[in-house]
Amino acid sequence: MKSKVLFYSILLTLVATFLPAMHAQTFNVIHTFTGGVGGAYPSAGVTIRGNALYGPTGNGYQVGGTVYQLTHSGSNWLFSTLAPTYPYYGPMARVVFGPDGHLYGTALWSRWSNGGGVFKLTPQVGPCRDVACYWTVTDLHEFHVYPDGYSPRFGELIWDKQGNIYDTTYAGGTYSYGAVYEMTPSGNGYTESVLYSFSGGADGGGPLAGLVLDQQGNLFGTTEGGGANGDGTIFELTYVPGVGWTEKVLYSFHGLGDGYGPDGTLIFDATGNLYGTTQYGGSSNYGGTVFELSPSGNYWTFKLLYSFPGDCGGPAASLTMDGAGNLYGSTSCSGMHSKGSVFKLSNTQNGWVYTSLHDFTGGSDGAVPISNVSIDTDGTLYGTANQGGNLNCNNGSGCGTVWMIKP
Repeated sequence: MKSKVLFYSILLTLVATFLPAMHAQTFNVIHTFTGGVGGAYPSAGVTIRGNALYGPTGNGYQVGGTVYQLTHSGSNWLFSTLAPTYPYYGPMARVVFGPDGHLYGTALWSRWSNGGGVFKLTPQVGPCRDVACYWTVTDLHEFHVYPDGYSPRFGELIWDKQGNIYDTTYAGGTYSYGAVYEMTPSGNGYTESVLYSFSGGADGGGPLAGLVLDQQGNLFGTTEGGGANGDGTIFELTYVPGVGWTEKVLYSFHGLGDGYGPDGTLIFDATGNLYGTTQYGGSSNYGGTVFELSPSGNYWTFKLLYSFPGDCGGPAASLTMDGAGNLYGSTSCSGMHSKGSVFKLSNTQNGWVYTSLHDFTGGSDGAVPISNVSIDTDGTLYGTANQGGNLNCNNGSGCGTVWMIKP
């Protein structure tokens, strides 16, 4: 009898010792959207700059969407709307700071057409003329479907060393299956040109994600569909002097254990390996996957790192890597309550180890996170949930939240 008591005493001591380490992260909602001027339904994550966060909402003022700022002041977060994105509607990608220090973004539609466009936000110079003191929205390019691109989605804008901007559109282009475009500085604005149009066949079709540049200036991305099996691709675009940009499919998804429907932008590690996600497929067929693509001579080797359980959709956004090589991301629907989750994949000597950092409940914490995870210099994680929060908004589904996880 004494041995049993001693055993359980030791067991309880061990549990008490390790529980704090297991639950060291602290989840907090730092802003709840309520619609109107403040915006609603954030699809994208946040950009960290100094003590502030910047992000777009897909709906809000004039039903077009907004760009907001959250400033950390003591123990509080102060919310302000920088500007409505009108004349553009439905921004779905992160707003990012360009080389000139101004904010840039894309939107799904515009006042003039359904093609969407690229815009810039500039702070007002001098005294504010109204109470809101909104930043100025400048139209940089409006998409016109054919042979131009159409409907930019989750890909955030990127710059090369010469100041050229690159991104993708989900549709449009020569064959209506999406395009990769470049915006070249021209006078006080930019000139847009299509670098590659997807055919929807073996080369891929429907790029939902953005692009990533390597040191040689090559562009890498994913398409949601097309490829050898119709389940999406990973591609590379290389500039050939005298020829132009040429595409090479590095991997075609099979729609089985490797996943299908890659929606998130790829990321590089320090040694040139690519990492990405699929929203569907994997061991449960619908939970999604995390994968690695490693260069080996003229070829790339695909490796499955993790398959998510569930039957309603996994990661819909890009991964984020910390300095130790660990990966962070969100799932749109899986998790304990089927409302999405924030996860970490730790790079250990025994392989990749999965940890759920937060399972959304659909209540005040939020639901359906389809954003990436941003990491601050102190290891704090930030992101958004597209729904949940204030359940009096959006007929009981909520208008979304901005959340924080402190290590």
